[in-house]
Amino acid sequence: QVQLVESGGGLVQAGGSLRLSCAASGGTFSSYFMGWFRQAPGKEREFVASISWSGGLTYYADPVKGRFTISRDNARNTVYLQMKSLKPEDTAVYHCLADKFYAGNSVSEYDYWGQGTQVTVSS
Repeated sequence: QVQLVESGGGLVQAGGSLRLSCAASGGTFSSYFMGWFRQAPGKEREFVASISWSGGLTYYADPVKGRFTISRDNARNTVYLQMKSLKPEDTAVYHCLADKFYAGNSVSEYDYWGQGTQVTVSS
């Protein structure tokens, strides 16, 4: 069973950048398909990006394509989300998720969640 802890959130002005990290423990990190989701107040959980076990395949939601980059370092048991050109509509709690199998963009397919890290983008 894997435990996930996110970090790197904060307050940033529109147009700025942040890098989120998600550290995993308690499992073999390279055996997990990883994803990032976000949830803004009053809104549904939203897929952001996901990455395959070796990092060779990445997937993005349309609103973040070209601005966000997901990556992983299996030696460090960490997955990252580099966010650039941030917009106020990116404001949300960002969660890291994991699953042994391909989980894509469906939150219900993931077995493990982190507590999340708050990202606030001011206009």
